[in-house]
Amino acid sequence: MNLQRIFLPVLGAVVVVAAWQSAGWPGVAMAGGGIVMWMLLHFTRMMKVLQRASNRPVGYCDSAVMLNAKLRPKVNLLHVVAMTRALGELLSPKDEQPEIYRWTDGSASHVTCTFMQGKLVKWELVRPQPAAAESPQPTP
Repeated sequence: MNLQRIFLPVLGAVVVVAAWQSAGWPGVAMAGGGIVMWMLLHFTRMMKVLQRASNRPVGYCDSAVMLNAKLRPKVNLLHVVAMTRALGELLSPKDEQPEIYRWTDGSASHVTCTFMQGKLVKWELVRPQPAAAESPQPTP
């Protein structure tokens, strides 16, 4: 169960009740205004991230190695999309947990990320092996 779905509305209600007890209706108006401002800031950030991602190919990132270095457990999918500035290529069936996304760079390296309930639980960097024909063979 996602505790944020319960905790944030309860916290909002506690703030409104505390504002009512300390300042009456002007306090409720101030608390309500603060809550609405927080929601608008979150919505604006989400829309800006998705607007930037809409201008890039799905599943592309500039550098898979740098993305791998920046990732950390429990970041949400929106944060990863903001880092890559692209939506990930969905590898798992739609609307099933865990969600698996892949971002690939120009050198065919890719990072495969697994999200559970929208939070990053694990990721894996895969770099292509150099072809055997490209490496020079020493002659005896």
